[in-house]
Amino acid sequence: MSALVSPPFESLGVFGLVIAGVAGLIVGSFLNVLIHRLPREESVVHPGSRCPSCGAAIAPWDNVPVLSWIALRGRCRACGARISPRYPLVELANGVLWAVFFLRSPSAADFASGALLSSACIALAFIDADVQLLPDVITLPGIVIGLVLSFFTRERTPLQALIGTAVGGGGLYLLGWTWSRLRRVDAMGLGDVKMLAMVGAFLGGWGVLLTAFFASVAGSLVGLALIVRKRGSLRTEIPFGVFLAMGAILAALAGTGLLESYRALWAR
Repeated sequence: MSALVSPPFESLGVFGLVIAGVAGLIVGSFLNVLIHRLPREESVVHPGSRCPSCGAAIAPWDNVPVLSWIALRGRCRACGARISPRYPLVELANGVLWAVFFLRSPSAADFASGALLSSACIALAFIDADVQLLPDVITLPGIVIGLVLSFFTRERTPLQALIGTAVGGGGLYLLGWTWSRLRRVDAMGLGDVKMLAMVGAFLGGWGVLLTAFFASVAGSLVGLALIVRKRGSLRTEIPFGVFLAMGAILAALAGTGLLESYRALWAR
């Protein structure tokens, strides 16, 4: 345990930052596989990466995160079909987030928490945007991983992780149930509940509240924009998991600072 909670990053410097970023890019490439295959109930292991248009196997030198897409000018080498820019964007976003968490984390376990949470949120956001689904295969293991890591982190305790899981899952479920009773419409699915429980395992109770706040603000703004542009109504369903993912990443990055500022304001 001591190796996990000792400050591991001071001596790694730029080298460690680069390694974290590159590892994030590689994991980001795997996230693209999850985003594409999980909704289709396909194996994420076999077969290897293939062009979604022609099915041709992608050679290792054409599967280098971000760089291969640029070198191929966003086209499949075999059939010339357009490859969505979303693929390099997912890889780049994950790489950047892993590098940022490397810089701000006080221990290896805290880095792992931030990196894994951000990766899970990226995958969930894109899957939810595509098919309005938040797969249990991501959220349920995420809850377990978040709870286990809490025994080694400096930024939260196991009790805080348990409270966060309960607040995230139970609180959102109660809110959705109440809204359904009042408006007689389903407010959200159980996927959102499990996702926020996962967020709570990684961020604790205060992190859940910040995540829900950020997500609600972002979701409300998007909903209002759809209504103003006459592309939706109060009954329009939006993939709330997208906003939960954005809120969770923001809470993970800025939540501690915001809470300290809030406490300092009331301490005056």
